[in-house]
Amino acid sequence: MEKENKILKLVQQSEQDLKPYFDKIDDICTFNSRRILSYFIENKVSYSDFQDINGYGNYDEGRNKLERIFASILGTEDSLVRPQIMSGTNALYLAFSALLKYGDIMLSISGKPYDSLLEMVGINGNSSQSLMNNGVKYEQIDLLDNDFDTKRIVDRIKKQDIKLIAIQRSRGYSNRLSLSIEKISKIIKQIRSVNKDVIIMVDNCYGELVEKQEPGHVGANLVVGSLMKNLGGGVASTGGYIAGDKSYIQMISERLTAPGIGKEQGANFNTLNSFFKGVFLAPSTVRNAAKTALFSAYLLEKLGFVNVSPRYNEDRTDIIQTVELKTKENLVNFVQGIQSSSPIDSYVRVIPAPMPGYPNDEVMASGAFTQGSTIELSADAPVVPPYTLYMQGSLTFEYGKISIINALNRLNIDKN
Repeated sequence: MEKENKILKLVQQSEQDLKPYFDKIDDICTFNSRRILSYFIENKVSYSDFQDINGYGNYDEGRNKLERIFASILGTEDSLVRPQIMSGTNALYLAFSALLKYGDIMLSISGKPYDSLLEMVGINGNSSQSLMNNGVKYEQIDLLDNDFDTKRIVDRIKKQDIKLIAIQRSRGYSNRLSLSIEKISKIIKQIRSVNKDVIIMVDNCYGELVEKQEPGHVGANLVVGSLMKNLGGGVASTGGYIAGDKSYIQMISERLTAPGIGKEQGANFNTLNSFFKGVFLAPSTVRNAAKTALFSAYLLEKLGFVNVSPRYNEDRTDIIQTVELKTKENLVNFVQGIQSSSPIDSYVRVIPAPMPGYPNDEVMASGAFTQGSTIELSADAPVVPPYTLYMQGSLTFEYGKISIINALNRLNIDKN
């Protein structure tokens, strides 16, 4: 009871302490809402644009309008937004495999990619379809003090032999900070000062609409993400996007369909209504996720957890919140608390288990309306010391608060 009362008092105090930070999130939401509404109006979206186009998917004007809207949102010339793209990983592999051929060099300048991408690149495993097993050369430059190692990057690309530079905006399962648009903008300017032709591609997962600009606005050639994260607004039930320079989108679309067909085909599987509605609601949904993350950071810090990132009073560039929970017991109990207050599968008792594509046992709460959705509140972690929890999403702030409080009540705060 003493712990519950302490948490309740902190919740009440948070309403006052978090107001200036919530106001900033609200301002970003309003800014991005104006942008997206203007793109709907500019493209004259009509009810007839939601119709189901099946078979080959020829002459789909609704799909064309949607892709113009996504390009505008992401600051690019063109985009590919399709239900055939199943996830962010699928979107990344589609783009990489279209643009990188035998002998090309890919350079990651944000360190090692997210765990689920390691086999795709060829760092782990021995898939015959990995980039490295198909002759693509992979190099990486780690971050330096949570920022790009500009000198090493510039020195490396001066050789003029890099085909594609990859940037992962979010932290993945690493302990680094996620990368802000300001940092991405600065490194792109540095890269362009010595190499104007290299392709710069940003994995934008979890970062869309958290700031007022996207990577395309600051010079990225390609921006890639999943509709089961921010831009799906919690409404899209599948899909992914690749936005960028028109010439690269054409190449990638021909990898998706076939040379000579490109963007012209692809049945929409009656998803256009949910795709349009999802991106329309996305600024508000992202706001709710950001507020939930900020709220959880505040409570965790006040309860004495030291390694909380971002801290509640720090700027945010994505919806991910992490905290070192120090013990396996705390980690599993917190994740089980999120699952038990989820609207779907609340009765499921999640436990650590192996997961395809990940090197360690994982524990994951995802009681979502869409399987695998991480714009809905989810929490997951590799079950290894220091037992760092990764949390993201929430369709509404109110539901997010309820789940976070429930999860915190399960922690042993004497072991933090």
